[in-house]
Amino acid sequence: MELIKGKEILFVMTWFEACGLDLHPATTKTVYRKDGFRKGKHQYISFDFLGSRFRARLCPNRVRQSIFVSFTPAESKSAQKGMIKKIRMLSIRKRTYLSLEEIAKWINPIINGWINYYVHFYRSKLYKVFHQINNALIWCAKHKDEKLHRRQTIAGKFMENIANTHGYLFAPWKVVTKELMV
Repeated sequence: MELIKGKEILFVMTWFEACGLDLHPATTKTVYRKDGFRKGKHQYISFDFLGSRFRARLCPNRVRQSIFVSFTPAESKSAQKGMIKKIRMLSIRKRTYLSLEEIAKWINPIINGWINYYVHFYRSKLYKVFHQINNALIWCAKHKDEKLHRRQTIAGKFMENIANTHGYLFAPWKVVTKELMV
C-alpha cells in the first residue's frame, strides 16, 4: 500500500465502507503498472481479474509503425486451461456421426463467446485454444474417413483445404490467418 499516498488510501477505504465492502488484507495488493515509461522494480507487477491477466506487454503502434510496452489485459493461464478443458469435455473427437456443419452449429456459439470476450486486446493468446479445436476436428476426420485413418499429415492437409474453401464454417477460422489454421 506504500505506492498510494495516505489521503488516497483513506478515500478508497471510506468509499468501500460506504458500499458495505471490506478489503481483505491477504488478497488486496497494490500493483505497479509497469510499462515503457514506468520502469521501476516492485513486488507486484501483474494481476488477474475476470479471466484476464493484466501485465506489461509488447504492443504495436500502427501510426508510428513501431512497438512499445503497455500495461494491457489478455486471457489468463487459468482461463486458457478452462477453455481447453471445456473443448475436451465436449468430446468433439467422439462425434464422428456428425457432419462438419452440425459440429460447427453446435460449438460455434461457445467459441464466439470466448472470441467476443478475449480477442479485443490480445488475439494471439487464443491461438492455443484454436489449435486445440483444430486438433479435435482433425482427429474426428481421421476416424470418420478410412483414407485418413492413421495419417495425421494428410488429415491435417484435408482440414486445411476445408478451412481454405469453407472459412466461414468455424468461428476460429474467421479470426485466424490461414498460416495458423492447422
